[in-house]
Amino acid sequence: MGKMYRILILLALIIASLICYQYGGQTGIFVFIILGFLFEAAFWLKLFPIKKKRD
Repeated sequence: MGKMYRILILLALIIASLICYQYGGQTGIFVFIILGFLFEAAFWLKLFPIKKKRD
């Protein structure tokens, strides 16, 4: 179930970023473009998580 949960989160993040980009482009409200950028950043950080080094 963990892998399916991760895929659903990634899908939700990329869809949310695309919606924010589209709405921000149509209305000209810059806040939605920034919000889309934040969702996209969360998508990429979740896709490639930072691995901690073990001692």
